Amino acid sequence: MKISYNNSPHCCLIKKYFNYIIFTVQPLQDCLMPMFYSITEWISQYGAWTYFPLIFLESMGLPLPGQTGLIAGSLLATHGKMNLKILLIASFTGGVLGNCTGYAIGLSSGRALFNKFARFLYIQEKQLQRFEKLLHEKGIWFIIGARFIAIARQVSGLIAGFGRMDFYRFMIANIIGTALWILVWGFGPYYLYTFV
Repeated sequence: MKISYNNSPHCCLIKKYFNYIIFTVQPLQDCLMPMFYSITEWISQYGAWTYFPLIFLESMGLPLPGQTGLIAGSLLATHGKMNLKILLIASFTGGVLGNCTGYAIGLSSGRALFNKFARFLYIQEKQLQRFEKLLHEKGIWFIIGARFIAIARQVSGLIAGFGRMDFYRFMIANIIGTALWILVWGFGPYYLYTFV
């Protein structure tokens, strides 16, 4: 099956970056390449606003290349092909709202799923209570730190909701963690490329 995609220089730069970072393993390349090419087409067509749904869906729990896309967008901004301000605002908003959506999903259906599969996971109610206590005590650091760890970033909202973390504490950590993540991976590459 032939994949068609836009051959603009802007789109080619994103594809080269994705190919370099992500596609070092051939099986992954075969199954993920069509998804990445469609994402690069979206970015090429809609610009920085594409990052809102990309980061939103990744923060909600889907395995999408949000951080890689953010770095690529930042590098595109260094060449004047992407509006950095819109990129940062769209990514920040998508990250915060996506994590909140994950929290709501974890809060509403996480406990029912746990009760259904607890016997297969060999987790007892006492262990779950210890986990919830730990999440209430150190949950802010978990949410902030999870932003910088690939799989944890995608499931941190779900875990916080499932563990019934206080929403206001979650929201504070969510905003701080997302802002730091955007600063490092959204503004960082732009700054390093432009000023260093």
